[in-house]
Amino acid sequence: MRKKQSQKQADTKLMLINYIKAEECRIAILDNGRLEELFSERASKVSHVGNIYKGKIINIEPSIQAAFVDFGLEKNGFLHISDLHPQYFMKSSAQSKERVGKKTPRRHRPPIQHCLNKGQEIICQVIKEGIGSKGPTLSTYISIPGRYLVMMPGMKKLGVSRKIEDDEVRQKVRQIVSELELPDDIGFIVRTAGINQTKRNLQRDLNYLKRLWKVVEHRINTVKAPAELYQESDLVIKTIRDVYSSDIDKIIVDDQEIARKAKDFIGIVMPRHQYKVKYDDANIPLFHKYGVEDQLGQINSRRISLPGGGFIIIDETEALVAIDVNSGKYRQQADAEQTALNINMQAGSEIARQLRLRDLGGMIVIDFIDMREERHKREVEKNFRDAMKDDKAKMKILRINQFGLLELTRQRMRPSLERSLFEDCPYCRGSGQIKTPESVSLDIMRLIQLALYNDNVHGVEVRVRAETFEYLQNRRRRAIVQMEEDTNKHVHILVGKEQKTDQVEIRCFDKRDREIPMESITREIKTMEKQAERRSSHSRRKKVKEQEVKPDEPENEIPDEMFTLDEATPLD
Repeated sequence: MRKKQSQKQADTKLMLINYIKAEECRIAILDNGRLEELFSERASKVSHVGNIYKGKIINIEPSIQAAFVDFGLEKNGFLHISDLHPQYFMKSSAQSKERVGKKTPRRHRPPIQHCLNKGQEIICQVIKEGIGSKGPTLSTYISIPGRYLVMMPGMKKLGVSRKIEDDEVRQKVRQIVSELELPDDIGFIVRTAGINQTKRNLQRDLNYLKRLWKVVEHRINTVKAPAELYQESDLVIKTIRDVYSSDIDKIIVDDQEIARKAKDFIGIVMPRHQYKVKYDDANIPLFHKYGVEDQLGQINSRRISLPGGGFIIIDETEALVAIDVNSGKYRQQADAEQTALNINMQAGSEIARQLRLRDLGGMIVIDFIDMREERHKREVEKNFRDAMKDDKAKMKILRINQFGLLELTRQRMRPSLERSLFEDCPYCRGSGQIKTPESVSLDIMRLIQLALYNDNVHGVEVRVRAETFEYLQNRRRRAIVQMEEDTNKHVHILVGKEQKTDQVEIRCFDKRDREIPMESITREIKTMEKQAERRSSHSRRKKVKEQEVKPDEPENEIPDEMFTLDEATPLD
């Protein structure tokens, strides 16, 4: 009986909402027990993506064609010319409106310094959170999503989501939406959830968005910059609105208040689906109960195992994300070409899943196992593109090139999962490597020599970790004693318990036990080197000048009187 229940549970698609009040909210989508999508938000790092602000231009940088905007947060926002709506262009084109999905090309846009002025107020929306020292990315193309429609003020015409590829379906949706009571100065995009929806449901979503925009317009006319005009829904409502579909069998929530909130929202937009919201009051944590925590541990790993024995390696850098596919222990096929094809097919599906879960963005390079046959390469490409269809991020995928590399660009939807959960190690500063005791000891020996042969230094104190201390005492003690005897100065080596593994503290003292900063000794050496270089350069120039002034000496010639006619060799 239990086996049947577990099998039934594995064959369903679930949305799990794990909520810790005032701390964290996590939402997982499970398909047959396998984690497919993950959304998380912490109270300490609330997302601002989707929020609309009234900001003020702080600075304009013509060299990068961008402006920096103060919109009320700690860091100023970054606004590029490609994200500037035509209403901010020069007066001659101020009244022009763009069609939905047809932005003015970059080459046809005027310089940003001719469009904006310092101190000018502007309506903007956060489209990307700031990463590291960078501020959020802004756009003046405003969009407010509903359940079935996306409203775009300042645009015209109707658009249909690019995810809908069937021309007949697109035309049918356009026909239905064109019959709605649409405002003249606002454009709309039909979302994938809007397919097969009745005219009544679409009109209800449209009315909701129109009421919402009236509130925003009122705030635009009444508040002063910088100010928030519209706040995107919290993670629970936003995920249900954007991700939920009829193929999800249950929405399981471990907090009673959040469960009621989710049920009320679904009751407004999809009344027939209210019964799917379930409250779980069990003592076992929700993510542990459904095996999500174990899968979360795997997606934070650099190495991901594949079902057949192969594996992939994911390395994230500042410039790009590199993904390497390896055969590992996969030995199911005698043919090397077929083996490579099978592993690449498995890897393609898993890589698409990892890109969604980790929300990796920017330039991504995938190194598949080499295949000779062109049809196999096309098969792997098609498999990967099909796996990426469920990804809501904007992307561009190229074909596998002659080196077996597949390149793509993907828009990051939110800060990557790795950055949200981890911080750089204070010991290795994020590199994953530290110096060996031998390398640290060699550096110390050079610094000791530099200090002892300085006339102002009378003694040196070195504080290191225990491993480095043992290496110095066992391997370098004789060399240290030799330097002490040569300079008649003392070196004290101590163990520092608070020292990091490769951290060294060197203190220098004069005859009165006054500390001499090591930096001053280094600067003194550099000054002496510069002076020596100047003296050497001066002497070289002096020698060159002397050679130029000195007259040319005649070549050494043999005098004529050294030869006589008799001594000359006769010619035949």
